[in-house]
Amino acid sequence: MSNLIQRTISGAVYVAVVVAAILVHPVAFAALFAVVSTLAVREFHVITGDERYTRVFGMLLNLLLFAGVGVCQFCDKLIATNYVFETSLAQIIAFVYALVLLIALVCELAHYQSAKPAAHWGDLLAGQVMIALPFATMLIVLAYSKWLLLALFVLLWTNDTGAYCVGSLTAKRKNGNHKMSLHVSPKKSWEGLFGGAAFVLLAAWLLVRCGWFDCVDGWQYAVQPQAKYWVAIGFGLLATTAGTLGDLMESLLKRSFGIKDSGCFLPGHGGVLDRFDSLLLATPVIALFLTLIRMFI
Repeated sequence: MSNLIQRTISGAVYVAVVVAAILVHPVAFAALFAVVSTLAVREFHVITGDERYTRVFGMLLNLLLFAGVGVCQFCDKLIATNYVFETSLAQIIAFVYALVLLIALVCELAHYQSAKPAAHWGDLLAGQVMIALPFATMLIVLAYSKWLLLALFVLLWTNDTGAYCVGSLTAKRKNGNHKMSLHVSPKKSWEGLFGGAAFVLLAAWLLVRCGWFDCVDGWQYAVQPQAKYWVAIGFGLLATTAGTLGDLMESLLKRSFGIKDSGCFLPGHGGVLDRFDSLLLATPVIALFLTLIRMFI
C-alpha cells in the first residue's frame, strides 16, 4: 500500500473516530482521550529516554489528572449527586495525584547510581504540563459545548490544510517564502501562517452560520446579537496562533533528540504527538479564553 493511500485511510479513520466520540457522549470522548493522552505521555517519556518506571508513573498521573478534571466538569451531569460529593471526590483524586507524584520522586532515590534523578523529575513534571494537562483541558471545552470542542478540531485541521497549501504555493516563487523557524521546522513559513489564519476565519464564520457557536447567546452578554461572531473570531485566531506554536514546540522536542516521528501509532502520520501536536497549546489557551469570556464579559 502506498504511503499516500495509507495516510488517507488512517487520517479518515482518525477524523471519524474523533468526531463520533465528541458527538456521541462525553463519556465516550473522555474514555477515548484518556487512552490517547496516556499513549502521548508514554511517547514523550520514550523520546526523552526515561526509565520504564518513570513512564508508568507518568501514565498513571495522566489518568488521575484526566479523572480529576472529568469529575469537576461532568460528575453532576452524569449521576445524581451534589456539590459536596463532587468536591470530596475531586479532593480525593487530587490527594492521590500528589501522593503518586511524591512516590515517583522518592523512587528516583533507589535508582540514583544508574540514573539521573533531576532529569527524570524534570521529565515527569514536563510531561504532565506539556502533554497531560492540555489533553485534560479538552474536557473543559467540552463542558461548555460539544460543538465548541468540535469547532476547535475543525479549525485546527483547517489551519493545517490552509497553511500547507499557501506555504507550498509561495515556496514555488523565485525567492521562496519566509521561514518562521528554519532550525525547528524548515517547511513552516509566515505566508503559510497568515494563509492558514485566513482559511480559519472563513471557517469560523461558516461555523457560526451553522449554529456551532449558538451556546454563546446564552451567556451574560446575550443582548449583543453579534457577540458569537466576535467570540468565533477570537476563537479562530487563538487556535491558529497557539496551534502553530504547539506544532513548533513538538518539532523542537523531536529535533532535540534527533528523531523524525514521535512514534508509529497512526500509519503514515507518525505517533500520537505528531497527530495532536497542535492541541498542546491550543486547548488550554481556548479553555482559558472561554472561561474568561464567560466570567467577565
